Amino acid sequence: MKEFNTDIVVIGAGPVGLFAVFEAGQLNMKCHVIDTLEFTGGQCQALYPEKPIYDIPAYPEIKAAELITKLEAQIEPHEPVFHLNNQVIRLVKHSDYYEVTTNKEVNIKCKAVIIAAGCGAFGPNRPPLQDIEKYEKTGSVKYLVNKIAEYENKNVVIAGGGDSAVDWALSLAPVAKSLSIIHRRPKFRAAPNSVSQLNELVKLGKIDMVVPYQLHSLKGENGKLKEVILADMDGHEKALEADVLLPFYGLSMELGPIAEWGLNIDKKHIAVNQATMETNIERIFAIGDIAHYEGKLKLILTGFSESAFAVHSAYKYVFPDTPLHFEYSTTKGVAHKEAS
Repeated sequence: MKEFNTDIVVIGAGPVGLFAVFEAGQLNMKCHVIDTLEFTGGQCQALYPEKPIYDIPAYPEIKAAELITKLEAQIEPHEPVFHLNNQVIRLVKHSDYYEVTTNKEVNIKCKAVIIAAGCGAFGPNRPPLQDIEKYEKTGSVKYLVNKIAEYENKNVVIAGGGDSAVDWALSLAPVAKSLSIIHRRPKFRAAPNSVSQLNELVKLGKIDMVVPYQLHSLKGENGKLKEVILADMDGHEKALEADVLLPFYGLSMELGPIAEWGLNIDKKHIAVNQATMETNIERIFAIGDIAHYEGKLKLILTGFSESAFAVHSAYKYVFPDTPLHFEYSTTKGVAHKEAS
């Protein structure tokens, strides 16, 4: 068993968890970060590294992977310790600290725990299509876009009606040979501005909007996709030439062991006090998509704000005898490692 002591354990290395490390460092609190993935960045890195994000202050547009890179640079002076490819399996409460244990025999004693685990472990919702596995193996069916350049001069079919489907249609249309977006109805559950851009590209003939249709079957040879077969509500079929199918039907979320900790959980979300981001259990906080309170907005920038609230609230547990005198970062500056 590997033993560690720290001030705060952050569960989840996505953008919100990373920013919590920065906020903690600004208050001289040390962090260990645990994530089930083998890399930092959460969904931003695992599912859409090249997807542009438009609502990060001061960045008209920034790719998800670049955002993670900048967050890592921001927290580097605070020297966090990462335990990647680890899942928390046990949480033991003592009088004034917790013991957090992972499946890789890492045991960490800490004064507070911040859960920034998105909505837990995640994976794509796969469409129930016959033989889809053989097309997944060849890359003809994918659930994320790593590099936009890989889709250059290809016939791309996107299925879904949410933000991911619309955003990737906008991003891939300029490079694809053809791009079709399939949805069971003409209304999309995406940002209004993105839908407006989509409709404009449809008018210009850059995107083929195929509604109301759903995925029916796949045709190809040796796992290489040739056609996507669709069906409407009356069973009428339609074939689309396709080199790659991108189904964006959301993610399957599982809280895992977190669900057994006695937290106030409703529909896979943890209820918190909005003023402090503390859960119903003392010293445990939740931030980002997994946290819930009345009026919650699921935005990265909301999670950044919640990080600050949680860290400032956790200060009293880490330094119970030291009053917190808040200073603006313009006054305090950022801690830097001493030159060796």
